[in-house]
Amino acid sequence: MKVRVLVRLKPGVLDPQGRAVHHALEGLGFAGVEDVRVGRLIELDVADDTDPAALTEMCEKLLANTVIENFTIETGEGGK
Repeated sequence: MKVRVLVRLKPGVLDPQGRAVHHALEGLGFAGVEDVRVGRLIELDVADDTDPAALTEMCEKLLANTVIENFTIETGEGGK
């Protein structure tokens, strides 16, 4: 089963990479971009019978820093 984990900084956490991208877009002449937040996408290929709780545990223990990041798990069945 294909699983996608989207990891994003929590609201209120400074995002220097997002700020740099925003500045670069302005420098290239792209007006109207009000804010940029940069996250990451992790794709996993797991056994079809993998417990959703195990996926959550993977995120909490390794894939996301839950102090400053939120995560969303999307499975091949349409998401969680």
